[in-house]
Amino acid sequence: MQSTRRQFLKASAGISAAGIIAPYIPTSSRAKARSANDGLGVLAIGVRGRGGGIGRAAGKYGRVVACCDVDTASIDKFLEELVKQQQSKPDIYKDYRKALERKDVDIVTIGTPDHWHTAILIAAMKAGKDVYCEKPMTLTIDEGKKICKAAEQTGRVVQVGTQQRTEYKQMFLKAVAIARSGRLGQKLTATCAIGGGPTGGPFPVTEPPQTLDWDFWLGQAPKVPYSEQRCHGKFRYWLEYSGGKMTDWGAHHVDIAQWAIGAENTGPIEIEGQGQFPQGRQMTLAMITRKEAPTDIPNGYNTATKFSVTLDFANGNTIVVRDGPGNGILLQGEKGRIYVSRRELTGLPIEEIEASEKQTSWLHNQVIELYNGRQPSTHMENFIQSVRRRSESISDVFTHHRAVSSCHMCNIALLLNRKLRWDPEAEDFISDPKASAMLSRPQRKPYTIDT
Repeated sequence: MQSTRRQFLKASAGISAAGIIAPYIPTSSRAKARSANDGLGVLAIGVRGRGGGIGRAAGKYGRVVACCDVDTASIDKFLEELVKQQQSKPDIYKDYRKALERKDVDIVTIGTPDHWHTAILIAAMKAGKDVYCEKPMTLTIDEGKKICKAAEQTGRVVQVGTQQRTEYKQMFLKAVAIARSGRLGQKLTATCAIGGGPTGGPFPVTEPPQTLDWDFWLGQAPKVPYSEQRCHGKFRYWLEYSGGKMTDWGAHHVDIAQWAIGAENTGPIEIEGQGQFPQGRQMTLAMITRKEAPTDIPNGYNTATKFSVTLDFANGNTIVVRDGPGNGILLQGEKGRIYVSRRELTGLPIEEIEASEKQTSWLHNQVIELYNGRQPSTHMENFIQSVRRRSESISDVFTHHRAVSSCHMCNIALLLNRKLRWDPEAEDFISDPKASAMLSRPQRKPYTIDT
């Protein structure tokens, strides 16, 4: 994967021998319908809630020329907010594939449920678009491999929505810099508290709203009757569409933890843990491996509610992912420890650094270095700068693939209820066919991912 990232950076700089990437010229500047002064043309795919927010944020650097969602109610609300920002109304689509054919689209934002991220992201890159994709980037480890391959082949700029790499007063960046400096010690343990999942169900089955194309929403996932609790904001608690808190908050905290312990370009070598599932472990395992039809199990939330998983890395460092207490990351070594969350950065090493002007300056410079030599900015601004400079974004697909793969491994270890061994180079479990079979999922036609 390190080799892949080097190849990507070379291509993005416009010096690939194959000439994959040309100097940045907005496709919109060549479109007859728009002026070159209009800035970037944005296609917002999945515009409910957070998806609508990132679409509008990207639109501030140009104009939202099109939006896409399988629920027209989500589009209506998105347009209500967008009219406060731009006078022109974007064209509306239900099928993202048609929208990606537009020549006036420069960048795409993806705010769909997790199980749709990979298909849309790969299609957008192959269509020559740069992409801002919400986290977690993938539903499975195999999907991440496909995304990295497509990114390497196309050289497109991608930003994953892990804002802890940029925002929150750069507290997470400071924590990463301190941990990587050796100030806490040479052998580190990062404990990520991410919150537990809910229980609920069985839920009633009803007809889907007339505004929603339920079959399209399900996509590659199994065909099941509509329940309100499966859709929109609650989809995260169904393994068919997401990974629960493990990939929701885990995509944030495990990402920071792997960066802090120097494992952002690799993966663990051993994973072991225990957890609880609302429908029981065996039944949930049978469902996710498709040994039982989804309709044969209770229609309720099925992601882990309580859990503790330990991931050991080849460099001697460790990450622990657990449901609680609290929500944040404890970084500790033989010399000290610090705690970081979206609200605070605390610990004796922090107090010592803040008491010294020289040390404070040192930490500031370390943050700039982590930020690829740039001054920290908002997550969207970093993406736009990367698009214009043809440079790798702060939340690239390669390191995020490694972090979210660790989250997927945690879920697999919990479902199999035993220690797993992982080969970070081959990106496969060692001598474990049952675990290896869970690197991917069966996909429902005609929504299989095009690679």
